[in-house]
Amino acid sequence: MTEVGEISGAKPCEEIWAKLVPSDSRYLDVEISSDEIVVCSEILFSSIHKCKWCKITRNSDHSSATIQNKRSNAIVVDGSVIQAEDTTVIRCGSEIVSGIDKEGYLSYRFNVLPGPETCQKQLKISMDAEHAKCCICLNIWHDVVTVAPCFHNFCNGCFSEWLKRSQEKRSSVLCPQCRAVVQFVGRNHFLLNVAEEMLKADSSLKRSNDEVAILDSYATILSNLVLNSGKHLRGKRAHSQVDQEADNASNPCPQCGTEYGGFRCNQTTIHLQCQACGGMMPLQTNYSVPQHCLGCDKAFCGAYWHAQGIAQSDSHRMCSRETFKPISEHTISRMPTSAHENNRHEQVITEKCIAHLGRTLQDVIAEWLAKLDNREIDRTRMPLNHGETITSATPTCNYCYEKLISFLLYWFRVSIPKYHLPPEASNRENCWYGYACRTQHHNDEHARKRNHVCRPTRGTNM
Repeated sequence: MTEVGEISGAKPCEEIWAKLVPSDSRYLDVEISSDEIVVCSEILFSSIHKCKWCKITRNSDHSSATIQNKRSNAIVVDGSVIQAEDTTVIRCGSEIVSGIDKEGYLSYRFNVLPGPETCQKQLKISMDAEHAKCCICLNIWHDVVTVAPCFHNFCNGCFSEWLKRSQEKRSSVLCPQCRAVVQFVGRNHFLLNVAEEMLKADSSLKRSNDEVAILDSYATILSNLVLNSGKHLRGKRAHSQVDQEADNASNPCPQCGTEYGGFRCNQTTIHLQCQACGGMMPLQTNYSVPQHCLGCDKAFCGAYWHAQGIAQSDSHRMCSRETFKPISEHTISRMPTSAHENNRHEQVITEKCIAHLGRTLQDVIAEWLAKLDNREIDRTRMPLNHGETITSATPTCNYCYEKLISFLLYWFRVSIPKYHLPPEASNRENCWYGYACRTQHHNDEHARKRNHVCRPTRGTNM
């Protein structure tokens, strides 16, 4: 016996907004055109026997729907059993089985089709490749950076070399394209995506791997840089007190005007803006104290000013050293909210496992940091930039530290034998979609009943 779905009461002229795609390609898709429809099942050996088995109601966000079980027995949605008349939310990719088991029933994948509004959002812009080329190397942008105020774009490596040579020769940095004085340069993630799409569309525009490696070795722009133009230093009239206050407001860096640690900013000094406090510090490329978090490439000033022996004051903003320090110097006493994909049920289970072992969260993290240093952990899913180079000695910001802790807690959990888990967790079946499951975020019952600290065995994230 096999059941096939069909729509009850659908009007052929209405626009189709979703489909139920059967797992068996021999059967047709169930097209959904009404905002509320009832799906019937047809038993193949009986062409006259049909019964309602679910009702699908389109939600107001137009990207999800609510499914109600209209059968007398249960159905299964994303691995969760839905009893008669119960409802749950389904999204694009949700799997629905029209019975309690798969024998005799088809499984369906719920697909939301792009509507007019979605199509408009997904509209791709046509762009001439000549308009996406760096005027220095004459190739498609690679790791593109944008300069201001002229807003011209260049490869990171190309402009980094131009910046280096400009600092050696003149007091201000000029745009390589229009010769305007550059006051700011930063990475442009939007244009980076545009360049990548162009290279996918036309592989002949790609550089060789050796060329890319050389270009990356030149790149020094990791975060937003503020460049001094030096113009106010060459003025023909003396500075008034108002002028001096304006200069201090535009360059709130302690080393602009005062020497600390043998260094004083000049008119060509490039400045970084701290992501934590917004204060400024000079970019020191040959300095041993790190100024960028290796997890997110953002600039933080706490470690730099601490090394200079400069304390925070009312006139200069600077963040605490606690905001940016080596991973091994961070401490943690609570479970990060991001752990186990924000699944609080899994977080509680991990907390119970740690307590059962008679250990603290800090003990467990120290153990798994040692495993990280010894390269005993698969880093494929590490949610940090430069994941292959990160060790316990790597300085990170607090945000990236918590992301790393969540990553290590996943490996701690999967290392625990099932029989050592708390009773409420040891008998659970794995969710088909594992840590990538979306249902765990909006269906508390599903999040509790299935184990989500496991690898996906279905779907696109396998």
